[in-house]
Order: sequence, then structure tokens, then C-alpha cells
Amino acid sequence: MKKFLPFFSYAFHPIFVPLLGTIFYVLLEGHYFTLAQYLILFLQIIIITFLLPIAFFYLLRTFGKIDSIMLSDISHRKIPLLLHIVLLSILIQKSITVDRFPSLYFFFLGGIISAIFAFLLLYAKIKASIHMIGISALTVFIIGLSLKNEINTINLVAVFIILNGLVASSRLVMKAHTNKELLIGFLCGTLPQIGLLYVWL
Repeated sequence: MKKFLPFFSYAFHPIFVPLLGTIFYVLLEGHYFTLAQYLILFLQIIIITFLLPIAFFYLLRTFGKIDSIMLSDISHRKIPLLLHIVLLSILIQKSITVDRFPSLYFFFLGGIISAIFAFLLLYAKIKASIHMIGISALTVFIIGLSLKNEINTINLVAVFIILNGLVASSRLVMKAHTNKELLIGFLCGTLPQIGLLYVWL
């Protein structure tokens, strides 16, 4: 089991969370846009939240600013977190606006707030688990979508609750975080999303 658990750290790496959130948004929110509009939406998400961060990762790695995609060193987390905040801010200002994609807008806004919390905690030498921030935020978002659209997603929610545990276990097995860091990451991910539910539900 210990050999299998690290798989969840890679499969649910935070870089995939914006895309996963968008996929569940399209599946659960309803079909309010054309296929072409959805394709443009996914293209923007992939470029801004996946391809650009990957390009910056290799650039930072070339200059020795980070060591791996897991960002195990506290000092290596500041630039990627700032980049994440900036890119998501651009996305919700120019593309995923509150008038066009309200639910998705608040999901990304919650992601920005979570990233700000994680960034500020670095100055207190606290390394919040970004993996837990991502998977827990995604879980709350799915619950919110099911409540808003009155869809029974109990099985999907149950799967994601289990995934929260598996991701946390994988981080422990890989010795990437302590229990405290995982809990802080979980709170950083869930609290902004829960708070914003009162705005868009």
C-alpha cells in the first residue's frame, strides 16, 4: 500500500485542480454555453493554469530557484505561489468573470485566497500542504455545485472524501508533510470555499 500511495500525490497534484474544477463545473452546472464556448474555456484554463506554470517551473529550475515539482523546501514555494495568485487573478478578471461563470469564478477566487494564506504562512515558517489545499477545495466546490443544481452526487462526494484521506496519506508516506501541515492545508483549502458558498449558492 505504501508503494501505491505516492500515486495520489502525482495524480492529484495542485496543478491539475483548476482543470478538474472546470470539468466538474461543466458536468454539474448544466449546459448554458455552446460547445465552442466550452472549448475556449478549457483552452484558457489549460494555458493559464497548466502550460504557463509548467514553463515557469522549468525556468525556475534552470536558475536553481526550485528543486522539484513537489516544492518540498519552504523557500522554493514563494515564487510559485505568487505566480499562481497572479495567473488566477488574471483569469477571473479577463475570462472567468462573475457574470459569465459565477460558480467557477468563486471557486478560483477561493483558490486565490487559499494561496494567499499559504504564502503568508511561509513567513511564519509554516508549510501548509498545497496538495490538501487543492483536493479539499475541489471537494467543497463539488458539494456546492450539487447543492446549487440540486443534483444527487453523494457517491462522487464520498469518493472525494476518500481521496482527501488518500492524498493526505500519500504526503505522509513521502515524508513531505507532518499531520499539522496537512491539517493547515485542509483548512486553507476548505474555509475560503465554504465562506464563498454563501455568496454564490
